[in-house]
Amino acid sequence: MFVLFLIFLLVATYFFVTKNHDYWKKRNVKHDRPIPLFGNHFRNVMGIKSIVEIANELYNKYPEEKIVGYYRGRTPTLIVRDLDIAKHILNVDFIHFYLRGLTRNPDLEPLLLNLFHVEGDSWKLARKRLTAAFTTAKLKAMFPLIVRCAEKLHSVGKRIALNGGECDIREMMARFTTEFIGACGFGIEMDTINDENSLFRELGKKIFNHPSVNLIVIALYDLFPEFKSVLHIPERGVRESITEILINIRSQRGGKPSGRNDFVDLLLDLESKGKICGESIEKFKEDGTPLEAEMDMDLKFMVAQVFIFFAAGFETSSSATSYTLHQLAYHPEIQERIQVEIDDVLLKYNNELSYDAIARMPLLAMAFKEAMRLFPSVAALHRVCAKRYTIEDAGVTIDPGVKIIIPIQAIQNDEKYFERPTEFKPERFSENKAERPKYAYLPFGEGPRACLGARLGEMQSLAGLAAVLQKFTVEPAPSTKRNVEVDHTHNVVQGIKGGLPLILKLRKANVI
Repeated sequence: MFVLFLIFLLVATYFFVTKNHDYWKKRNVKHDRPIPLFGNHFRNVMGIKSIVEIANELYNKYPEEKIVGYYRGRTPTLIVRDLDIAKHILNVDFIHFYLRGLTRNPDLEPLLLNLFHVEGDSWKLARKRLTAAFTTAKLKAMFPLIVRCAEKLHSVGKRIALNGGECDIREMMARFTTEFIGACGFGIEMDTINDENSLFRELGKKIFNHPSVNLIVIALYDLFPEFKSVLHIPERGVRESITEILINIRSQRGGKPSGRNDFVDLLLDLESKGKICGESIEKFKEDGTPLEAEMDMDLKFMVAQVFIFFAAGFETSSSATSYTLHQLAYHPEIQERIQVEIDDVLLKYNNELSYDAIARMPLLAMAFKEAMRLFPSVAALHRVCAKRYTIEDAGVTIDPGVKIIIPIQAIQNDEKYFERPTEFKPERFSENKAERPKYAYLPFGEGPRACLGARLGEMQSLAGLAAVLQKFTVEPAPSTKRNVEVDHTHNVVQGIKGGLPLILKLRKANVI
């Protein structure tokens, strides 16, 4: 009897851990052969390859396919290679793919109520209101804060240059970006640029340094999504720290906007208006018209938005700017041309950075875009099918719950869209170049869930780059690796192992 029970248990277990592993075969979608329990996800679960690296591999392995199948454990996942299909998923048929699928359980992890992770009606209502934080007028009003941060960056850079010049440019730009986010987001100047142990910098390290327990929880969630009601990642005091900061600022401002026009002011204004109402994206009447949806802008939700404003703002921008400087260190002729452009433009603005001055530096902007093409901070876009959907161009119908990956790094490095794609050529983004397919370049995403802070991030990044290159020249250090080594455990924002060491030299024509 025991032997029969054991056999039954083994058979049942096998069917459980291989459930859905014929999903893509039934639909004639090319895919690698899955293994029990892991599907094709073994290397990711074990921290051998990030999901971006795996998606890039499959993109290149099946060059003739429009879509490629993958199994994240037992969950069917579709890797999209075709730009027209990507356009429909991200934009045209967005109502079928409004879910991003990166959240776990917001009841256990309230920080996941932020705009990047939150789903459904909560996302739609919050997105509509938070858009007001990123108007052109708001961006211009923030620029004096960038100038003050740039002045501090000059001082730090000079100290580094006079002490041999070698530094981790990734860390230096992270401190600059964190300083700016603190100032324009919360009205707090923490002097993060000079103090590497400041409160905000330590907070940033907590958010993006992944201890083993985090990786284990994410792996279990991927393999056993049924357990999302109990699985969660410890917040390690992050939520408590941000809550304390927000409560203190709200108290100092008397619970109402202060006139600084920063991100906290916007949240306080939303809080004063009470419930946020609008059309539902999830629930509909019998005639197909959307029902009304509403949500409260309570403290928990506000803390989550502050968290993502801080986390996304400093991590993606510092990654993009430091990688741009890494490329310029290996292309001194391009770096020199950009420095000449910066000098010429700033002469017309009393040698001071300004919003309008940055807008007149096209070569700098092209270099930044080219760096993001080669190594985008967010290198894959994630969606989940919310309603049964037929991909007409591929003749495949997928069900709710199927995950979608659009591997933008692979697309942006495809010679079909970019000639000699491994080369750093900023001129690709000159207005005089022939127009390429719109969806071949998506560093900020596209469609209704595109990055809300894209313009702020680009402005902040270009200002940081101009501040560095106005006063300094960057060169490879003895320990610099020409091709960066990615951190295989980072699945959303790409990480780099060992930082980005460069040598910072004072420009001869400049005296700080």
